[in-house]
Amino acid sequence: MDGEPRRPGRLLRKGAEEAPRVLLLGGSGAYALPPGALGDRLSSRRVRTPYGLSNPVHLCENAGFRFFFLSRHGETGYEKTAPYVNYRANIYAAKSLGVTRIVAWTGPGAISRKHRPGDLVLPDDLLDFTRNRPSTFYEGKGIGFIRQYPVFCETLRSALLRAAKQRYEGREVGRLHFGGTYACTEGPRLETPAEVRFLARAGADLVGMTLCPEAFLARELEICYAPVAYVTNYAEGVRKMPYRRGALFEGMLPPGVAAAVEAAKNAIPGIAIAAARAIAGEERDCPCSVSMERYRKRGVIGPDFRGWVAGSKGAGR
Repeated sequence: MDGEPRRPGRLLRKGAEEAPRVLLLGGSGAYALPPGALGDRLSSRRVRTPYGLSNPVHLCENAGFRFFFLSRHGETGYEKTAPYVNYRANIYAAKSLGVTRIVAWTGPGAISRKHRPGDLVLPDDLLDFTRNRPSTFYEGKGIGFIRQYPVFCETLRSALLRAAKQRYEGREVGRLHFGGTYACTEGPRLETPAEVRFLARAGADLVGMTLCPEAFLARELEICYAPVAYVTNYAEGVRKMPYRRGALFEGMLPPGVAAAVEAAKNAIPGIAIAAARAIAGEERDCPCSVSMERYRKRGVIGPDFRGWVAGSKGAGR
């Protein structure tokens, strides 16, 4: 069952098979998945990092395939809004556990009129409008000047597309979009109509609050990262929506659409697990896997990533 871990405190038992290399990083609603959506939860722990404790990391097994799962916002509910997630601790913890690929889900609002609540989107670009979040592991250091193209791992995105087509298209749920620009705002408040118009003119199709700096931090530690977005609402001003007191998003999600949004969210674990399983044995050959290579070649960094961040401002907090 998808419930409490049977062996808390340890992520791998002695003599267990090779450590998982994939982390499913859950977004909004990750704390309220249907029973069995992840398979069995075998164990869990919080990882101590130079940036504090990570969120709980769960070792899961689904039909013989093992992976890690972390809920970004909380374990039993939406306990921590996007600006206050400890992104550095979570990504550092993933790297320390041997993770090489992260599938991250997120629940943005639709800016582009081609998107609607309940759709699934595999974005391919980012606009970063966050302001107050620590955005690098390399504060005070002369490293981290890393190209951000492709923004997300193309190998992982392609695997997600194949899995999504097999599991999602043709069902009585929203549409599937391959590509799109996600604008990340600071939050926790939602955006004003003028801000949404500005983001639309900047080329944004979606607006959310979680992919930055998460994607950039993963690239700094040479982890492949790709998001799956399920559209949760219309962004402010995209459609004329009356204010509904006490309702989710105060009326930005039309009545009668919540079931489609929930179905899209619940489809993500199956898609992510299928994609990860399909490429689990493949050698990584992508820019993400060698993003720090020139620093290695120059002898600025060694093979152990822990030395890359050692002494950085903020490490040891």
